[in-house]
Amino acid sequence: MNLKLKTRIALLSVMLCSMNSFAQQATARDTIPDNMPFNTAYGAPISLDRAEAAIEAAVAEAKKRNWAMNVAVVDSGGNLVAFRRMDGAQLASIQISEHKARAAATYRRETKIFENAVQEGNLPYILTLDGVIASRGGIPLIEGGKIIGAIGCSGGAGSQDEVSCKAGAATIK
Repeated sequence: MNLKLKTRIALLSVMLCSMNSFAQQATARDTIPDNMPFNTAYGAPISLDRAEAAIEAAVAEAKKRNWAMNVAVVDSGGNLVAFRRMDGAQLASIQISEHKARAAATYRRETKIFENAVQEGNLPYILTLDGVIASRGGIPLIEGGKIIGAIGCSGGAGSQDEVSCKAGAATIK
């Protein structure tokens, strides 16, 4: 055999062995949990009055810190119930605040979890899931152990959005 053919065969053998050993390595994603994660039940949808109270608390927190926010509250099905755009808030953040709230309600978890999965967990496949937003500032609203809606804030840095959302979420007991 000539040298080129021998080299190709050797390279192919190395590639096949590498693929076989790679396919056999288990990852943390292969672990099967005993319980379903993020299995909070959905409850009756949040009322307009309560949604507006949550927005008011989020806006008050943002005003106290001189931040301009967009704040959205969705019901337990992810449908918009109430929205407020503070003067000077970034226009692109209107849709982002709604998206954060919708993702928090429909996926039953804070959007910070998606951010952490992508940034720290090296799980970029998360971004392929419909409706996901990998940015903090979306928090489910839970009452009596059930999701009644979610709040989403956008306009500042993710950490600022999260602080405003937490203030709004704290109104739900």
